[in-house]
Amino acid sequence: MTSYIKIPSHLKPSDPQGPDLLTQERKSATFDVKELTLLLYGIKSLERYHRILNIIENDPVFDKSNIYFMGRNELFEYAIKKEKRLIQLIKENKWTVEELQFAEWFLDMPGPLGSHRGMFIPTLIGQGTEEQKKIFLTLAKNYQIIGCYAQTELGHGSNVQGLETTATYIPETDEFEIHSPYLTSSKWWIGGLGRTATHAIVMAQLKSNGKDHGPHPFIVQIRDLETHLPLPGITIGDIGPKFGFNATDNGFMLFEHIRIPRFNMLSKYSQVEKTTGKYISPPNNKLNYGIMVLIRSVIVSGVRVALARAVTISIRYSAVRRQFIDKDEPKKLEDGRIIETSVLDYTTQQYRLFPVIAQSYACFFTSKAMVNLYTEYTKQSSDGNYSLLADLHASSSGLKSLTTTMAVESIEDCRRACGGHGYSSFSGFVKFYQDYLPNTTWEGDNYVLTQQTARYLMKTFRQVMKNPEKHALKINKNPTITYILQYLNEPNQKCTATTPLDFNNQELQLKAFRHRVAYLIANAVNQIDNQKKSWNSMLVEINRISRAHCQYLLVQNFITALQYNSHQSIEDESLNILYNSKSLKKVMTTVCNLFVLHTMEKDIGDFFESDYLTSSQARLLRIQLYSLLKEIRPNAVSLVDAFLIPDSLLSSALGRYDGKIYETMIDWATKEPLNGITLNVNLDSNDKIFERAKL
Repeated sequence: MTSYIKIPSHLKPSDPQGPDLLTQERKSATFDVKELTLLLYGIKSLERYHRILNIIENDPVFDKSNIYFMGRNELFEYAIKKEKRLIQLIKENKWTVEELQFAEWFLDMPGPLGSHRGMFIPTLIGQGTEEQKKIFLTLAKNYQIIGCYAQTELGHGSNVQGLETTATYIPETDEFEIHSPYLTSSKWWIGGLGRTATHAIVMAQLKSNGKDHGPHPFIVQIRDLETHLPLPGITIGDIGPKFGFNATDNGFMLFEHIRIPRFNMLSKYSQVEKTTGKYISPPNNKLNYGIMVLIRSVIVSGVRVALARAVTISIRYSAVRRQFIDKDEPKKLEDGRIIETSVLDYTTQQYRLFPVIAQSYACFFTSKAMVNLYTEYTKQSSDGNYSLLADLHASSSGLKSLTTTMAVESIEDCRRACGGHGYSSFSGFVKFYQDYLPNTTWEGDNYVLTQQTARYLMKTFRQVMKNPEKHALKINKNPTITYILQYLNEPNQKCTATTPLDFNNQELQLKAFRHRVAYLIANAVNQIDNQKKSWNSMLVEINRISRAHCQYLLVQNFITALQYNSHQSIEDESLNILYNSKSLKKVMTTVCNLFVLHTMEKDIGDFFESDYLTSSQARLLRIQLYSLLKEIRPNAVSLVDAFLIPDSLLSSALGRYDGKIYETMIDWATKEPLNGITLNVNLDSNDKIFERAKL
C-alpha cells in the first residue's frame, strides 16, 4: 500500500527495543517450545501447516495489507476473489479436508462459501442417502453448485421445532411444496444466501396426509445456474450490514409454493413413501443431532484457536510495553538507566492474561476428547447402537455454550489489557472480535443450549437415584453417572486442603468439581420435583448446572491428559511428546492447575453453597493461584509462541513475533487513505470538500 506520510527514517523507539525484550523472554523459558508445538499439532499436521502457509502467504490474491481500510463492498469483492482462488488451489493441489482447514484458518476471512463447506456439504454427507450423495455431493464438492444451510428464520432461531416454513407432500405429483406462510417464515441470517448460493438445504416442517412430522431437511435449487437469478417464486436478498462478518452475504429467503421432487428430501434416517405419503420415522429421534454434535465439536476446537490468537497478541504486547517505574523493584538497563516496568510484570496483568493461556490449552484437550468420543459414536451407530448420543449431545451443547462465552469474554479482556492501543484496528482485535462474536448465537443461543444439557443431567440424576445398583455398572464409563453416584453415596463431602499446595492435588480438584455439579443437580431436581417449581422459574439455576458440568469436563479432560505415563500404550503421537518430556509436563501441569484454580475462584460461591469449601480454604486457594502466576511468568511468551500463529493471521501490530510494535503502528498509520486527501476548510465554499493529495 501507499504511504501518504513520510516518517523521519532516523527515529526509532526508545530503549529497550521490542525485539530485544522478546528475545530475553524466550530465553527464560523452562521448556522446549518446539515440543509443545508438536503436542498441539502433531508431526504430520505441522508439515501440512508449513506447506499450506507458504502457499497462502506467497499468493498475491490473498494479500491483506489493505484489509483494515476496506468498506463492505470492497470486502465482499475481496472475499469473492479469495474464494475463487482458493477453489483453484484446492483443485490444483488436491487438498484434503485437513489441508483446506489450514488454508481457511490462515486466510482468516469469513466468506460467502463458508456455509457451503461448513454446513451444506457436511449435512449432505451426514443425512443424505447414497443416491442423493451421488448427485448433489459430487456437484457440491466440484463447486458446480454452491450451497447454504437455511434453518434460522426471521421469527425463530433456537426453537427449531417452531420453524414456520412448510414442506407439504403432494402425492399426485410425488413432490413437496415448500412455502413461507408468514413474513416471519423468511429464512434469515443464512450465510452465503444473499448473493452467492445456487442451492439451499432448507429446514421445513414436514406435512403429509394431514399430519405434522416436525422439521426436516430438503434440498432446494434457488437460483438459475446460468443467469444466477432467483428462480420464480423465490425471493432472496442480503440482510444488510452486521456487527461483523461483513465479507459474507448473509441472506433472507421467502418461498411462494415452490415444488421440488420427493427425492430432494434428505432421507438417510426418515422417508416419505411415494404416492401413499406414509412417513417412516428414524430409528432414533435424536439422530439428526449427529451433525450438530460434530459442528459443536469443531466450534470448541475453534475456541482454542480464538483464545490462543487473542492471548498471543496481548502477551507479546505486554512484554514489550512499559508503564510506570516500580519503586520497590526498579528496572535498569546495562548502563544503569532506570526504565519503566514491563506491563507483563504487574500481577493484575498476569491475573487477566495467564488464565486465558490456560483456557486455550484446556479447550485443546477437550476438543480432542470430543472428537474421539464422536468417532466412537459413529462406529457404534453404524451397528445400530446409539447409546452415546444423548450424553454426547448434552455435553456438546453445554460445551459450545460455555466455551464460546468464555472466548468472547477473554478476547475482550485481552483487548482491554492492551490499553488504548487495543482500541485501534491495528491491534488485530477489532475485526477478529466482530467476526468471532456470532459463535455465541449460531448453532443455538448459548443460554437456550444450556437447557438441553441440564435436562439430560437431571433426567440421569433421577434414573440413578431410582436404581443406583443398576447404574453402578456404568461407573467410570460415563462421567455423569460416576459423579452422581459418588454424590449420592457421600453427599456431605468436604474439601481436605489445609495448605495452599494442597490445591495442586488433581484428585482434590476433580472431587471439588464433581461435588459441586452433583449438588447443583440434586438441588434443582428437589425444587422441581418436590417443591413443584416451574422450569421457567429455574432457568438461572439450570444455566449454572450446565456451566458446572462443562467446567468439570474441561478440568477432567485436562487432568486426564496429564495423568497418563510412559508405561501405558498411547496411540496419540502428540500425547507421547508430553509424557516423555519432564520439563514440558511440568509446565503443562502448572498451566492445568492455574485453569482449575482460576475457574474455582471465579465461581467460588458454588463451592461455598455446597458446603465443600470453607472461607479459610478459599483464602488458601487464592494464595496458591497467585503463586501459579509467578511460576508461569518466565514461560508466558513461550507458551503463546507454541501456538504458532503466524503474523499474517494475527494481522496485529501489537502481537508481532519480532516485537516491532511501535514501528509497525506508525507505518500502518501512514497508509490510512484519509492521509492522502486535502480538505477544503473554507466555510463559505461547498465545492470540493476534499481532494486527493498529489504524491
